Amino acid sequence: MAEVIDGKLVAEDVVATVKRLTADLLAKHGVTPGLAVVIVGEDPASQVYVSSKGKKAKECGFHSVQHTLPADTGEAELLKLIGDLNADPAIHGILVQLPLPDHVDAGKVIQTIAPEKDVDGFHFINVGKLGTGELATAFVPCTPAGSMLLIERVRGKDLSGLNAVVVGRSNIVGKPMANLLLAANCTVTIAHSRTKDLPAIARTADILVAAVGRPEMIKGDWVKPGATVIDVGINRIPAPEKGEGKSRLVGDVAYAEAAKVAGAITPVPGGVGPMTIAMLMANTLVSASLAAGIERPSF
Repeated sequence: MAEVIDGKLVAEDVVATVKRLTADLLAKHGVTPGLAVVIVGEDPASQVYVSSKGKKAKECGFHSVQHTLPADTGEAELLKLIGDLNADPAIHGILVQLPLPDHVDAGKVIQTIAPEKDVDGFHFINVGKLGTGELATAFVPCTPAGSMLLIERVRGKDLSGLNAVVVGRSNIVGKPMANLLLAANCTVTIAHSRTKDLPAIARTADILVAAVGRPEMIKGDWVKPGATVIDVGINRIPAPEKGEGKSRLVGDVAYAEAAKVAGAITPVPGGVGPMTIAMLMANTLVSASLAAGIERPSF
């Protein structure tokens, strides 16, 4: 059976480092990292995410601000709020919770966030830095950044000579994940739902990252023996065995099958999920450190 990669444990380690460095930053430089989260509308899933981000920020000792705007808020009003947060020296990270209502251009809103406060790593300047290997000055999207830390715990930082396959090509996970793996000297293949003979491509992977958004799509016989499998998917499926109307969370990988073949694998839940919020805290601390003129911490 595969080694289970415990994302909760690694996330706790990252958060412990953030807490320690936050206390140092305040003691030595009088700076408290500030995170502002903006949410528009009443989407229940978004409310849960935002609440957990705010709670974790406070736990880390951050100055945590939440702006909850009604669903009918106009784009101009939202852009003005972001402009104000860009100009606020007490705020080091700005996060706009997606999805936004249809009448708001989400792309325009994201690109309005100052790149140095873009702790989600979605601004074109940060995307470009990651794509050109400028990792020392880029903000990397939190889910791929967290996934990379989990891979490093198993495989080390230098992945020279390893084949990596990323299944999924989204701007939020697939593409940045591929760039991180390239930067670590992997030979990288980006595959997706239209890839010809996807199982055969997946079987070439020493590191297999599943980020396609389809429940248990990647079967055990798609996994190379001994591979490191990172399952980014979070899918809710019916679970009649738990009772009528009940559901359960599964990843993009058929876990029970894959765990018999893989060398190491992330579970769902408890794998990549906790890392996403931990890396958001890390990115906010990095932004605050840079604003204070001190060296960028690493995790």
